[in-house]
Amino acid sequence: MLIIYNIVLILFAIVLLPVILLAFIIQPKFRAGFWTKLGFYKFDTKGKKSVVFHAVAVGETNAIKELVKQYRLKRPDDVIIVTTTTKTGQEIAKKVFKDIANDVTYYPYDFFFSVLSFINTYKPEKVIIAETEIWPCFVTLAKLFGIKVYTVNGRISPHSFDGYKKIKMFLASVLNKYEKIFMQTDSDAERMKEMGANEDKVFVMGNLKFDIEQNLNNDEINSLQNDLKTRNYRIFIAASTHKGEDEIVLSVFKKLKEKFADAKLLLAPRHPQRNDEVFELMTKTNYKCEKRSNKENFENNDIILLDTMGELSKLFSICHIAFIGGSFSSTGGHNPLEANIWNKPVISGPCTFNFKDVYKIVTEKNCAVIVNNEQEFAQQLISFYEDKEKYNKYCSNAKSVFDENRGAISYVLERI
Repeated sequence: MLIIYNIVLILFAIVLLPVILLAFIIQPKFRAGFWTKLGFYKFDTKGKKSVVFHAVAVGETNAIKELVKQYRLKRPDDVIIVTTTTKTGQEIAKKVFKDIANDVTYYPYDFFFSVLSFINTYKPEKVIIAETEIWPCFVTLAKLFGIKVYTVNGRISPHSFDGYKKIKMFLASVLNKYEKIFMQTDSDAERMKEMGANEDKVFVMGNLKFDIEQNLNNDEINSLQNDLKTRNYRIFIAASTHKGEDEIVLSVFKKLKEKFADAKLLLAPRHPQRNDEVFELMTKTNYKCEKRSNKENFENNDIILLDTMGELSKLFSICHIAFIGGSFSSTGGHNPLEANIWNKPVISGPCTFNFKDVYKIVTEKNCAVIVNNEQEFAQQLISFYEDKEKYNKYCSNAKSVFDENRGAISYVLERI
């Protein structure tokens, strides 16, 4: 089966070669780590076996951050390797794990020669794969070499499940080579079993994304408030906005400002290269605007552009309400929990498939709201400021949702 799979994979790559080459030329992100993924790895474990944590992209990288940190605390002498598939995931992983992992690299393509090179270089004892990444060649060869492979934070959407069922016979033989499979919910676990995984291998762990903590103490929050001179202003953050969303945010802010003269906006584009473009849009509103990098504050300005790196997660602590971007575009949204962890209500647009599982929980628990258009966005934002009882309820719900969903990390660590 493994031989057939590899032949099919290689033939498939050859047939698609013109398309692949075109993608490499047009989109640099597709060629990121190409030679590494093909099997050209360089690392010396100094005779020790390693533990590999794999996260596909940015979302999974952030999800496993605390898991890897806690693993390092429990096993300080282990060689820890973190792998990603995407370029952006790799960039984030290098920042997040620079003082934790022994190496951050790309996960191999699922060709037998790429996987063998990875195994020979890193000599893994365990491989922990975030969410539901199923690589038949990797898992099969790992089993042959006595390497334990785990899935953590696994999830399977109904749509994916329908596709997986069609190859159940093949999948069953792969899934049962895993040591343990940790799924987020009972439904995910049941789907995994229906796909052929043995019942004794499948566990329900909850969601790693809820195992995050506030990263500032009260003194640090007060310092931020003094720095930005937040006073008693109504602070609204629009976070991780994408092209086309800034215009929506600024239009909604205008409606908010008409209702509440003391409203202030902190606008944080997702990609730094868009900062100048977004700042130009801000200046056209005729509100007083400045950049965070100029050490400006809300006493003198209505809108501040967050053009500094690494501050957004902290600045949620000083806002009242947060809009999470990527949700009025085809991007699929970003993580609402980064604001919810500060007990702040979240508003998002309708496109949230990147965090579908999280949004299901936070909207059902009433600590986030999904709106379908600009008009609904403005209505919800204004209603949070007008209705104190509603606002306080959402803040309280944000705290309780973490209390109810924490514990996934300790559950997994005990079992791996």
